Amino acid sequence: MRKAAKIHLSPGTVVQGYRIEKTLGDGGFSSVYLATALSQGHQVAIKEYLPPKQAHRTASGRVEPLSEEMAPLFTSGIRRFFEEASALSKLHHPNIVEVTDCFRAHNTVYMVMRYELGRDLRWYIKRHPQGLSEKFLRTVFPPLLIGLEALHAHGLLHLDIKPANILLRSGGNPLLLDFGAAQKTHERSAGMRTLTAGFAPIEQHAKGHVGPWSDLYGIGASMWACISGRAPPPATARATKDTFSIPGRYRHRYSPQILEAIDWCMQMNQLERPQNVGQLLAFLNDTPKPAADPSPFIGRWLNRWPWWRLKRL
Repeated sequence: MRKAAKIHLSPGTVVQGYRIEKTLGDGGFSSVYLATALSQGHQVAIKEYLPPKQAHRTASGRVEPLSEEMAPLFTSGIRRFFEEASALSKLHHPNIVEVTDCFRAHNTVYMVMRYELGRDLRWYIKRHPQGLSEKFLRTVFPPLLIGLEALHAHGLLHLDIKPANILLRSGGNPLLLDFGAAQKTHERSAGMRTLTAGFAPIEQHAKGHVGPWSDLYGIGASMWACISGRAPPPATARATKDTFSIPGRYRHRYSPQILEAIDWCMQMNQLERPQNVGQLLAFLNDTPKPAADPSPFIGRWLNRWPWWRLKRL
């Protein structure tokens, strides 16, 4: 087998009426470019399907499998990428990246998306290592969840929710990006998809039964990164010995409601997580009652957490 070589499209290359301006980034299965739509003159983002472990670009510009053995896997990936791009193009939601076109060229497939200005959530986390405020979390995550709910309603799972895939536009308005790992909800296994350690639940590592609860693990892990400044431990490590817990010191800055939401989403057992976005939104939108009359969510939090953790609070 030849060594995998990933060669980006050169600036100035024209593909199906789009002129490549520069490379924006890489993923496990694709490259993303800033391009100009020549017919309209506006900028777009274009994702090209080119998994470096399966395919390479030839001198003529075509994308070809690295070997005959890789050909079926590469071909099935193209089909899946095209199907999911087509499904996303029918989804119009202000918090989901907008897919405007999808086409085949150079023996692979391309997804054209609206180009949005902003910085990803990872950028904010790096600049606030002591934790982002609860106001910040309540500005970003509810609208993001509403967008995710719309995605699930269209029969799709994201399966790679993490700070790098959450773009924040002016005013903290979030946009969910990068659907390279997406799959249809009726597919029981995550299969040959990319995942991010720390933000992917155990069922993605173990090719288990994925569903909306899998995306909600990524939401909880992203919220944890916002308050702690770091990624959670990988689910594979937690499966061996789960020492992950939310230290009591966070109670001085965040409400029990936010902390339990994170804890709930990040349960290792998928049946113990919220089963759909609506459940989590309802929980976050529930107005806490006065301390003298503890609300049910506080009771659930105290009952779920081991008493040895509470001694440290």
